[in-house]
Amino acid sequence: MVQNKFYAVDSHCHIYPEKIAQKAVAGTDKFYDTVAAGSGTVADLIAQGSEAGVDHFIVQSVATTPHQVKSINEFIAKTVTEYNGKLTGLGTLHPDSDDLKGDVKHLLELGLKGVKLHPDIQQFECDNKRCMEIYALCEENNLVMLMHTGDYRYDYSNPNRILPILKTFRDLTFIGAHLAGWSVWQEAYEKLSEYKNLYVDCSSCFGFTQKEEIYALMKKYGADRILFGTDYPMWSPKREMETFLSLEFTHEEREKMLGLNAKKIFKI
Repeated sequence: MVQNKFYAVDSHCHIYPEKIAQKAVAGTDKFYDTVAAGSGTVADLIAQGSEAGVDHFIVQSVATTPHQVKSINEFIAKTVTEYNGKLTGLGTLHPDSDDLKGDVKHLLELGLKGVKLHPDIQQFECDNKRCMEIYALCEENNLVMLMHTGDYRYDYSNPNRILPILKTFRDLTFIGAHLAGWSVWQEAYEKLSEYKNLYVDCSSCFGFTQKEEIYALMKKYGADRILFGTDYPMWSPKREMETFLSLEFTHEEREKMLGLNAKKIFKI
């Protein structure tokens, strides 16, 4: 077990119902040409996360079609209830829904604390008109927006598309996953870091580029804006925690990134 001295929150975890977990994880592996370290079930997440010294988990999934939204959100909410304070749940939305307001109302009734979008897998441009309605609803209802950001292979969530969101919705708490731009990290920092409502997580960064590059970017963003995340089940929480703890941050910086920032943002 990792000897972690801090209260730790894994702010980026994907979970699935047991009956579809294997298929869902295989789909992500194919999309990113990776081999997952976990099964994608909540039991495995808790087991692996505990071994990594994680105390609390932000859990989510995404709807690839509008008709999946309700069932996914109900699954996440039910799972959160079953684990007695160990989990915080984020809902999903889809811009092609016939009733975005109704979807948000249902999400709030379920007690979910925010929304996760993955434009690259869901296949929509994140600055389109319907998505902008989603952000307006999230801002209005104090829902945190966690978004997969960046992919050199596509143009669904790259910095040029995140920019109008941050400019328009200044009161929306926006977390740009993967340091705000997976695979386009430097461009994301240069274009987006000035916006004070932007937070970032460090999930799925260490495995794709040099650790030193990610460390330098994290220092630029500053500890007040960064959340620790593993992107479970893609990566081993233990290995991600060990890599994070190997970086030369101060005690205060680690405490903020591992737990305090997430506790504030998600009201844990």
